[in-house]
Amino acid sequence: MDAVVKLFKDEAETEARKRTSAVARAASVKDSAVVPDDLARPSRAEAEAAIRTLLAYIGEDPDREGLLETPARVIRSYDEIFGGYNETAADVLDRTFGEIGNFDDFVLLKDIPFHSHCEHHMVPFVGKAHVAYFPVDRVVGLSKIARVVDTFAHRLQTQEHLTSQITTAIEEALNPRGVAVMIEAEHMCMSMRGVLKPGVSTLTSQFTGVFRDDPAEQVRFITMLRGLR
Repeated sequence: MDAVVKLFKDEAETEARKRTSAVARAASVKDSAVVPDDLARPSRAEAEAAIRTLLAYIGEDPDREGLLETPARVIRSYDEIFGGYNETAADVLDRTFGEIGNFDDFVLLKDIPFHSHCEHHMVPFVGKAHVAYFPVDRVVGLSKIARVVDTFAHRLQTQEHLTSQITTAIEEALNPRGVAVMIEAEHMCMSMRGVLKPGVSTLTSQFTGVFRDDPAEQVRFITMLRGLR
């Protein structure tokens, strides 16, 4: 009798994974680094000129000694901190491994440090991401999960969208039994401007599959996060 119940449960989970994956694919925003054809990227010289304009706008002299190289330095730094526009999560997660033995639990990476930039004010928000997935028969290299976080974090973002994008990317690439993502971060747009409330931590989370449907798994995920500090 137990074997029959387990069979029906496994079949139900398989169908749920298929539905979740289909919904995620339909709802996901195209993960592309390509600028639309009707919005060509400015040249590096044009970008540096824009920085000179901003320096003048805030009341600085872009021709003084200390600022002569600033436009070039800023653009070089943008190449790095916004490098997520030059890669896709699908490319990062393109290789998986099937040799997982009898492993039958979720994989959790906690305290993945990241930095991103608020799309509203273009100032940083900094924090940690916690990512878990329940593999079916294949896993991905651990470093790839951290790279997926960076791929999306190194773009202009909201924390809510970042949480959703990481979840969807892992869901689509691995079709696992479930994905759990929690992000906690401090936003400089609250700390250094506006309401001026430094130290406020914003938490966002998203759950799919068994993490969404089984409260016990969701509690276990959160307990492992809090218990391993």
